[in-house]
Amino acid sequence: MRRSVICFFVGLLTVLLLGQPMLLAQGKPANFPEPTLDSPVDRTERRGVWMTNVDSDVLFNANKLKGAIEQLGNLNFNAIYPVAWNFGQTFYPSKTATQEIGFAQSPELKGRDILAEIIPQAHAKKMVVMPWFEFGFMAPETSELALNHPDWLTNQRNGQMVWVEGVEPRVWLNPFMPEVQNFITNLVMETVTNYDIDGIQMDDHFGLPNEFGYDAYTVALYRQEHQGRTPPSNPDNAEWVKWRADKITAYTDRLVRTIKAKKPNVQFSLSPNPYDFAYAHSLQDWRTWQQRGLLDELIIQVYVPDLKRFESHLRRSEVQAAAKEIPVSIGVLSGLRGKKVPFNQIRDQVVAVRQAGLSGVSFFFYETLWNIAYESQGDRIMAFKRLFS
Repeated sequence: MRRSVICFFVGLLTVLLLGQPMLLAQGKPANFPEPTLDSPVDRTERRGVWMTNVDSDVLFNANKLKGAIEQLGNLNFNAIYPVAWNFGQTFYPSKTATQEIGFAQSPELKGRDILAEIIPQAHAKKMVVMPWFEFGFMAPETSELALNHPDWLTNQRNGQMVWVEGVEPRVWLNPFMPEVQNFITNLVMETVTNYDIDGIQMDDHFGLPNEFGYDAYTVALYRQEHQGRTPPSNPDNAEWVKWRADKITAYTDRLVRTIKAKKPNVQFSLSPNPYDFAYAHSLQDWRTWQQRGLLDELIIQVYVPDLKRFESHLRRSEVQAAAKEIPVSIGVLSGLRGKKVPFNQIRDQVVAVRQAGLSGVSFFFYETLWNIAYESQGDRIMAFKRLFS
């Protein structure tokens, strides 16, 4: 049940007297207060959105895609991260995919080239486009990639290869193998070479769950570098974690150098989990990547509803240190198919990012900006228009 009119005006009075953003109850709010009372907006702030093929058909209909880009541009968004690699298949025509997987791109696209569609339309609206390699080293268990290259997969200490993410069985490509590294590099370089992109983005899957790495190839490599000793049985062992994380860092360095050698202005963007989790559980040492100058943009996924917890992530020392060197934005959850997020929560988190002096936000994901939401589509669109005025 909505708050009463009296409660609303009490809250409004609090805003006027104290200069604090108004926090309404969870649920379907009657309106959206202006977010700019104590949150100055940098004209260059990142206002991005991830476009995925999951729970959304925007990529599969050319007219819908065109309308979406038009709408985002009109609402002053300035960055689109369209999925390019997901479910063990590409979402652009790929010679590498044809060779290693057996087909050029997702069959759902029916011969379309969505990157070729998105890029000129987005650039006309002054939005940057960074293809998003969402699955990184991960693939579905029954994907053609996994079936064609079982020797590319890594496993846990008990020999198990399957990793259940949500309810879906996944497997992991071995990021330490040259063949796997070459495959990912070739996918990335196709987009760098063939399209007028502004950057490419990797996320939290551009790493490896720390339970993995006990396959024969990796064990032999470890033994070669450790006087014949086998990897520790405990996947949390600090030296074992660091050894694997350092190998992924070394590959990231090579990948970034390859990109920059081809097109120096193409940015390397990363959207990881908060650092402690990313390093310990995903072997993704993004703090070192940033310190070595490998990252042009960092968008940290902070998908928590509690505002105080959200703000605590923004104050982390590694976040603030990175923000002094490169643009650091925050990934904000705008909703999921089964989890609608009220706009008040979204607004409060955007304001918190501005108050923390960070570079902006990116929303996961497009469909939940206004199509899957508590509020009506019209109300959400007007709310974003005020937020990004």
